[in-house]
Amino acid sequence: MIIDVWSDVVCPWCFIGRRRLEKAIASLGQDVDVTVRHRAFQLNPVAEGVEPTKELLSKKYNMPADQVSAMQAQVCSIADGEGLCYDLDDTLSGNTGDAHRLLLWAQEQGRGDELLEAMYSSYFEKSGSLFDHESLRTLATQVGLDAQQVESVLSSSDFAQQVEQDQALAHQLGANGVPFYVIDMKYGISGAQPQEAFDETLRAALANVDERVNSVGALKLVGLSKRSIDFKHV
Repeated sequence: MIIDVWSDVVCPWCFIGRRRLEKAIASLGQDVDVTVRHRAFQLNPVAEGVEPTKELLSKKYNMPADQVSAMQAQVCSIADGEGLCYDLDDTLSGNTGDAHRLLLWAQEQGRGDELLEAMYSSYFEKSGSLFDHESLRTLATQVGLDAQQVESVLSSSDFAQQVEQDQALAHQLGANGVPFYVIDMKYGISGAQPQEAFDETLRAALANVDERVNSVGALKLVGLSKRSIDFKHV
């Protein structure tokens, strides 16, 4: 089973969804071979500079600061239910392009999952930055990646095209946000759906049976518009 996961490293629902996906995979048993692949998706690919997330959300949704804080507190409560210790008071927002490029490279080195976990934990639980090379290099070396190779990737444009291609594919599949999961190019989950949605979708993919799929090669979507997508054309 191959699970492609589109996410952004500053998306709080992506870390929550990651935990739910992990539980669903574990419920399949040790005999099931599962590969999870990170796919890049930038919520704000044209972001310039860095600003407090609270200010960004306040402007984006035309919402007073206290309402933003209440919204974040609700997300923290949901994260707590997944064993995560979110601290969103001082998080920053910026361009995640370099973080995604580094993740895609780390994935080729067999360390992508470890780096993604480190990025999520640093950002959401420790208010760490993911927008400068020093912070990214520190996280990468902590998971065993070579510092010189990391710097070489960060100082180049390597994987920039793949970041754009991943984002374009997500849009082609009907996703305008993240998290977004595609299992074996047949089953899709949009958003941090309840645990039951992950469990049921993975079991259906494992059995390769879903009566609601109307045509071979179509994607059955959970939490997204109910339309079929032919993977022969993507």
